[in-house]
Amino acid sequence: MLDLRVCFIGESFVAGVGDQKCLGWAGRLAARAIAAGQPLTYYNLGIRRENSTELRSRWEAECTPRLPVGCDARVVISTGANDTQVENGGPRVDPDDSVDNMAAILRGVREKGWQAMVVAPPPNADDEHNVRLVALDARYADLCEEAKVPYLRAYQPLRENQIWMRDIAAGDGYHPGAAGYDEFAALLAPHWLLWLSDPGSELPVVR
Repeated sequence: MLDLRVCFIGESFVAGVGDQKCLGWAGRLAARAIAAGQPLTYYNLGIRRENSTELRSRWEAECTPRLPVGCDARVVISTGANDTQVENGGPRVDPDDSVDNMAAILRGVREKGWQAMVVAPPPNADDEHNVRLVALDARYADLCEEAKVPYLRAYQPLRENQIWMRDIAAGDGYHPGAAGYDEFAALLAPHWLLWLSDPGSELPVVR
């Protein structure tokens, strides 16, 4: 039996903050895979409020013991929302550093011989924050296209999704409840299932 293991690394959206079902989009994707007949071992390594610099410093130490030699090892990465928050008069992480951090993580995953997929950060209720988020989203997309790593865009589809926008507005302006995470997972699911079944399919940057 194939020993497929997937580490989801990133921040609060990975962890599923706000979800009454305690699954987030990552847990929902794992459940969809199993329902589709693709068993896997799922590790949620999301940390609330973490930025990409912090993620860069920890991902390898946390993923390595969970992805031993001989398994089909995958890493799903999602970061950026916290980088683009304003703190002390500027973004928590400079955009150039955000891109450099993502590049370093992707390079490290490739050197390990693992497969990577990147999920873009979703929109929130703060229009000024969203402007910074869209700019970083575009740079992440270009980076992933160059690295030939699937990059699943989330900002625009969710920005136009009434359930998502209503759900985050009803909460803290950032995190949805179960209904919002259902929408996020449904957006990602077709590409996720294809990637699991055929990681060599060279999924394009999904725009």
